[in-house]
Amino acid sequence: MGDSSVTESSKSSGGGGGGGGGSEASRIGDVKQWLAHEFGQAGKEVPQFEYTPRSVAYLHNLATLSQAKTQASKILASDFRLKAAEYRSQSARIREILEHVGLAQEGLPSNVVGSVQVLANVANLLNIRDTELSSFLVAMGDISLRKTGVEEKRAKVQKESKVLLDYTRKAIARLTYLKRTLAQLEDDIAPCEAQMENWKTNLAVMAAKERQYLQQCANYKAMLNRVGYTPEI
Repeated sequence: MGDSSVTESSKSSGGGGGGGGGSEASRIGDVKQWLAHEFGQAGKEVPQFEYTPRSVAYLHNLATLSQAKTQASKILASDFRLKAAEYRSQSARIREILEHVGLAQEGLPSNVVGSVQVLANVANLLNIRDTELSSFLVAMGDISLRKTGVEEKRAKVQKESKVLLDYTRKAIARLTYLKRTLAQLEDDIAPCEAQMENWKTNLAVMAAKERQYLQQCANYKAMLNRVGYTPEI
């Protein structure tokens, strides 16, 4: 089912190019071989699915990447095995030398063995490959420089933290002042509203009085006009 669909698709899209069909068939073969190998290692059968150009391209890229990573892992594993063999050989040679000079671990006092182990642990901690005094001094100097750098950074951070703490305290004090002012203003709202209502009432009364006085003035003018009184007299 899968091979025929891919073949028909490649024929219809290739337009008669024999090289494209051969390349597609080769890619399908590589994909099938890779799937059979991977599922075979897991003790499972390859599931049935349709080999479309898109799935073949995706699986072929995945297979290529997987094979490249597998090859790289094999190279690394081989290198690690070679190094392990070299380390074992070197360890055996050093052990033999120590035994010849009477410094085998089994023949050393427990305090000497403990001191050597401490020395080795310190060397590993300092990331040095030998136990020469110069190597320890260089490593200790490097640690001292790092310690100085860390202390300088810590002092800088503490200074910045102090400045931020001062700003925070000032901000809290300002916030407290603003809250107190807001509370005072809220307390003054009721008296101010009462006073404003009183002013509104007075304004209404004064406006009514104004209209009354204007009406009376108009009435007086009309009365004077009827009796023939004018301002020029």
